[in-house]
Amino acid sequence: MNPLKALFPEQGQAVWLDFVARGFIADGRLKKLVDEDGLRGVTSNPSIFEKAIGDSTEYDGALKEVMDAGDARVIDLYEGCAIADIQAAADVLRPVYEESDGADGYVSLEVSPYLALDTEETLDEARRLHKTVARDNLMVKVPATPAGIPAIRALTADGISINVTLLFGQDSYEEVARAFIDGLEEFGAKGGDVSKVASVASFFISRIDVTVDKALDAKIAEANDPDEKAELEALKGKVAIANAKLAYQRYKRIFAEPKWQALAQKGAKAQRLLWASTGTKNKAYSDVLYVEELIGRDTVNTMPPATMDAFRDHGTVKPAIEENLGDAEAVMARLARAGIDIGAVAKQLVEEGVQLFIDAADKLLGAVAGKRADFLGAKLDGQTLILGDAIGAEAKKAVESWRASGSIRRLWAHDKTVWSNADEDQWLGWLRIVEDELTRVSEYQAFAEDVRQTGFTDVVVLGMGGSSLGPEVLAETYGTRDGFPTLRILDSTDPDQVRATEGAVNLETTLFIVASKSGSTLEPNVFRDYFLGRMKALVGERAGAHFVAVTDPGSAMEAAAKADNFRRIFYGVKQIGGRYSVLSAFGLVPAAASGIDVKQFLDTARTMVRSCGPAVPPAQNPGVLLGTAMAAAALHDGRDKVTFIASPGIDTFGAWAEQLIAESTGKDGKGLIPVDGEPVGVPAVYGRDRFFVYLRLDNRADAQQDEAVRSLEREGHPVAHVTMANEEQLPQEFFRFEIATAVAGALLGINPFDQPDVEASKIETKKLFDAAEKSGSLPSETPLFDGETIALYADPTNAGALPQTADGFEAALKAHLARIKDGDYAALLAYVARNEAHHAILQEARIALRDKRKVATCLEFGPRFLHSTGQAYKGGPDTGVFLQITADPSEDLAIPGRALGFGTVVAAQARGDFAVLAERGRRALRVHIKGGDVEAGLKRIAAAIKAAVV
Repeated sequence: MNPLKALFPEQGQAVWLDFVARGFIADGRLKKLVDEDGLRGVTSNPSIFEKAIGDSTEYDGALKEVMDAGDARVIDLYEGCAIADIQAAADVLRPVYEESDGADGYVSLEVSPYLALDTEETLDEARRLHKTVARDNLMVKVPATPAGIPAIRALTADGISINVTLLFGQDSYEEVARAFIDGLEEFGAKGGDVSKVASVASFFISRIDVTVDKALDAKIAEANDPDEKAELEALKGKVAIANAKLAYQRYKRIFAEPKWQALAQKGAKAQRLLWASTGTKNKAYSDVLYVEELIGRDTVNTMPPATMDAFRDHGTVKPAIEENLGDAEAVMARLARAGIDIGAVAKQLVEEGVQLFIDAADKLLGAVAGKRADFLGAKLDGQTLILGDAIGAEAKKAVESWRASGSIRRLWAHDKTVWSNADEDQWLGWLRIVEDELTRVSEYQAFAEDVRQTGFTDVVVLGMGGSSLGPEVLAETYGTRDGFPTLRILDSTDPDQVRATEGAVNLETTLFIVASKSGSTLEPNVFRDYFLGRMKALVGERAGAHFVAVTDPGSAMEAAAKADNFRRIFYGVKQIGGRYSVLSAFGLVPAAASGIDVKQFLDTARTMVRSCGPAVPPAQNPGVLLGTAMAAAALHDGRDKVTFIASPGIDTFGAWAEQLIAESTGKDGKGLIPVDGEPVGVPAVYGRDRFFVYLRLDNRADAQQDEAVRSLEREGHPVAHVTMANEEQLPQEFFRFEIATAVAGALLGINPFDQPDVEASKIETKKLFDAAEKSGSLPSETPLFDGETIALYADPTNAGALPQTADGFEAALKAHLARIKDGDYAALLAYVARNEAHHAILQEARIALRDKRKVATCLEFGPRFLHSTGQAYKGGPDTGVFLQITADPSEDLAIPGRALGFGTVVAAQARGDFAVLAERGRRALRVHIKGGDVEAGLKRIAAAIKAAVV
C-alpha cells in the first residue's frame, strides 16, 4: 500500500486534494486518485479556479456555449463553470461519502472572498451555493474572519456542512470549534438530524513558517549574541508544526467536554482539524514536511497535487501529531520570548489570506471577462485608450487602487463613501434600471402599438436637460421608422423656437410627451400649458388624449396629468437623476413612441451593463477604464477638456455625454469640461489641455476623420477610441459613459449626482419671472453700451475689465476675449432659436476662436444648457470666458393661463444665468441683439469675434 493510501486505514487521517479542474474530472484522473490513493475529499478556492479557467482553454467550450445562446454576467459565467465542476467532483466522491456515513467524500466550494467582512452577505451566499449545488456532500467554505465566525454558527444551525478556512491561530480555532458546536446544538434543538452535518476547520500551515521565518531573520540580523542568533535560527521551520500540534490538543479537549458528548450521543460528527497550505514553500525544507509531521487520527490533510505526488513517492507514515508535545510548547515559548506574537501573526495572515483570495478572484473574473468579450466580438462596443506614458501610468495606478479597494463592487453596492459620503447612495437607481425596465417591456410594446394604431404623425418631447437630450440622440440617430411618427424635441423657451416646432407638425395628429422628474421645472410646465391650450382650442375635451406624462411618482406633473386626462402616465425612478435617466422611462417612452424596439434597445444596453458590472475587475471594466483615464488626464496632466469627435450618424451623442459629464463633475471648483461639436482640426489648433474621445461607427467611418485622430495621437494627445459596429449598438454607450462619469467623479473627489449651481440658476430665474408676472415686465437694466442694434451688459466687476463704452461694441468684445489665457475655454451661450442658420454663424466664429487662440470652445443654446453644462460653467474650474448672447424676439408668444409670454421666460432665464455666473466670479459679458433681426445680429457678433482674434 502506497503511503498516501495508508494514511487513512493506518492512522485515521483523511487525504483531500487541494485542486479541481474540468478535464481532471472528465478524463478520470480524480476517480483514479480515489481508487488508487484512497482520496477522500476535494477542496477548491479562487486561486485554484483562476489557474484552471484563466490559464487554459479547457473551459472555452462551455463559456462559448453560453455566449452563443445569448449573454450572461461574468459572475454567472464563472459560477456556471465552477458549480458544474463541483457537482461532477461531488458525484465522483459520492461513494466515499456513503461508505463513510457522511464523514468524508466532500467537495468544498468557497463563498466569494469579497464577502469575507460581511456576515449577512456571507450567509446569503453560502445558503444560495448550498441550494444551487444541491449535493449532500458539498461543504461550503467560510473564512474565520470576525464576520465569518457568526456566519459559521448560523449556517451550522441551518444544517449546512461548513469548511472553515483561513485559520492560523489556536484561539481563533477554539472560537470556531465552539461556534460549530453551538450551531449544531441549535440545529438539533430545531429537530435537525445532527448526524447529517459535518465540518472541518482548515488550519493553515506553511504560510505561518514563511511569515515567522522572515520575522526571525530580522531578529537574527539585530542580535549580537551568537547564542541568541543560534537559538533564533533553531526556531525556523518549527513554528507552524508546533502551532498545529497544540491546536490538535485543544481539539481533543473541546470535543471531550460534556456539551459535545451530549451531541455525540445523538450521532454528531466532531469538527475535524484539516491541515491546509501543506505544500512546502521553503526549498530548504522537506517537500513532505507538513504531511509527515502532522499525521494524526481524526484529522484531514488537504494537499496540492505536487505534495501528494511527493508523499506517494517517499513519504513516511507515522503517528506524529502527538509526538514531542513538550518541544512544541517550548518552540512557542521561545518564539514569545523573541518578541514575536503568534496571535498578531495569525491576525495578519487572515487579512493577507482574504486579500490573496480577493486578488485571485479578481484575476479569475478578469480572465472570464476577457473571454466573454472575445466571444461577444463586435456585439460589444470596443474601447482602446491611447494615453501616453505619463497619463497611462497614472491611470494604471488609479485602476489598481480601484481594484485593491474593491471600489467597483462598492459602487454597485451603493456605498456612498466611494464619493464624498454625502447622499450619493440615494441616486444610484440607474445601475439596475436596465434589468428593471426589461421586466416592463410589454408595457412599452403596448404603448408603441397604441401610438402606431392611433395614427400619430409626430411625437414631440417637451423637456429640458437629461429628459430631452437622451431622446434627441434617439431622434437624430434612428430617424423615423416605418409606420411610426417622427420624434421631435422641444427644449427651448425662445418664442421663435416654440413657433417653429408648432409649425413643423399637425397638432391634431401629434402626441406630446411632457417629461419632468419633479413636475415643478419651469420649462416643461410652460410647454405643457402652451400646447395643451392650443390642443384644447382644436379638439376640446379630447386634448388630454394627445399628451403623455413621464414623471416621478407623486409629482405635481402627475397630478396635472390626471386632472387633464392624459393618455398615459409613465413613472421615472426617484433614485435616478435626470442626466442618468435615458435608459429609464424618460428615454424609453420616446423610443417606443417612435418605433424603436425597446427590448432590443435594452438588451443591447445590458451587454455593456454586464461588461461594467460589479464582478468585472477594473482592468477589464470598460466604464472604470474610461473614467480613470479621463480623471488621470485631468488631475495629473491638466487635460480637463474632454473633446468629442464622432462619426456621422452618431454625432449628437456628444451633446448627451456633454451634459452628463459637465453636470456631474463640474462643481466645488473642480471638474471636466466637455467639448462637443468642434470639428476635428489639425494638431496645431489644440492646446495641451485636451482629452479626446473618438466615437467611431465602423459601418460609417470617415477616412479623413480617422487620419485626423491619428495625427492627434502622433502629437501626444490622449485619445479614447470607442468603436461601434453600427448605430443599433448606441445604447451601450449611454451606460459606459454613466459608469465612467461616476468613476471620474470619485477620483475628482466630488458628488457626481448633485447640481448645486443649476439649482442656483433656477432660483434666480424663478425670482425674476415671478416678479415680472406681478409687475408686468422684467426689471429694467442699464447697458454698458447701447448701440442701434447691439447692447452690452455686465456686472460691475466684469465691466471694470472692459474699455470705456465709447470705444464701441467691437472694442469691448475684443477686450473681453483678450481675457482668455492658456488652459482656458471660451463658451458662446446663445439664448436664441437653435436652428441650422444660427448654429452655422456662431460655429464659424467658434472655430476662429479655437484656431487662433488654441483654446477649447463651447457653443451652447439657452436655456437648454442651463440644465447640463451650465453646472460646470458656474461650479467647475474658473477657466471659462463666457459670451452670453440674448435677443429681442421677432414676436413674443403668449402662454395660456400666464400673464407673460415665452419672450419673458427666456429673458428671465438668461438674466438668471448671467447673475449666477457673475456671483461665482466668472468672466462674462452679455451681448443683446436689439430689434428682432436675430440673424443679422449674430452675423455682426461673429464678425467681431473673428476680428478680435486675428
